[in-house]
Amino acid sequence: MNEESHLNRRQALQGLGTGIATVVATPVLAASGVAPTNAAAPPALENPTSKYPKPPFKEQPQPWPGLASKMDPKPDHGETSYKGSGRLAGRKALITGGDSGMGRAAAIAYAREGADVAINYLPAEEPDAREVIALIKAEGRKAIAIPGDIRDEAFCQRLVAEAVRGLGGLDIVVSNAARQQTHASILDISTEQFDWTMKTNIYAPFWIIKAALPHLQPGSAIIGTTSEQAYDPSAELYDYAQTKAATTSFVKSLAKQLGPKGIRVNGVAPGPIWTPLQPSGGATQEKLKTFGGQTPLGRPGQPAELASIYVQLAASDASYATGQVYGAAGGSGQP
Repeated sequence: MNEESHLNRRQALQGLGTGIATVVATPVLAASGVAPTNAAAPPALENPTSKYPKPPFKEQPQPWPGLASKMDPKPDHGETSYKGSGRLAGRKALITGGDSGMGRAAAIAYAREGADVAINYLPAEEPDAREVIALIKAEGRKAIAIPGDIRDEAFCQRLVAEAVRGLGGLDIVVSNAARQQTHASILDISTEQFDWTMKTNIYAPFWIIKAALPHLQPGSAIIGTTSEQAYDPSAELYDYAQTKAATTSFVKSLAKQLGPKGIRVNGVAPGPIWTPLQPSGGATQEKLKTFGGQTPLGRPGQPAELASIYVQLAASDASYATGQVYGAAGGSGQP
């Protein structure tokens, strides 16, 4: 070997050794906790007990069905806080009660995760619904507004048909709309009021799911909104609590029926959540003052705090979750 070849070989080996040393040193630096100078600071931890408003709240009666825009403090549905990452890209969702509460939080989150969304609501809730539609469109997604009363079977069928037509299909159904009115005694509930609650909370999901099912392909998801009332009912919510127990049951039953078809069915069980249900008759004004204060976290939840649950149950990476009920009750719920 001549001198020039010997030098070239030595230089190559030296270069290889330097490269190996660099590779070895990199994980050592990472393990030592030395972060790259251009790394963003991690988000600070948030104390859940002080993240959102606590009672006492002021009296604020509203006529049924109530508007989120008139509540004080206004609920957080994730309007500025929810950040998407494309988990529902290309999906097509129908959400009942999508103008406020958990339905609105789900609609915002779904749009930011890449889904097109149709929302149903009562005509009296149009001001809140317009805000949701604008937020969905701001994400560059299709937004379909379908007002109407889901106590009517013909409307429920039309609702699904309009959603399918407007979205170009359907693969997520969120049955969220509900009626809740507080009554101190069963003697205070008329047959008309009882029927109103049953039609809204039990009949409507039955009609909507029946109409939607022929459009749902394997991989689709149905999500019901149940409640801690299904497990620990309040004395003054006699009729409402029954319907939430029924919702929990339909989730578990339908999941068994549709599992072989590749369609998942799950539920979300909120505890005390700050929504228009409360000031519009779902709680007495006296109870509203301390609403959520009895939970271990000492406050009501905000709809935004449940948005990620609705996303998870609709996302394909939750493909083994069906017949499940996911709770969010500030430490006081049972699911």
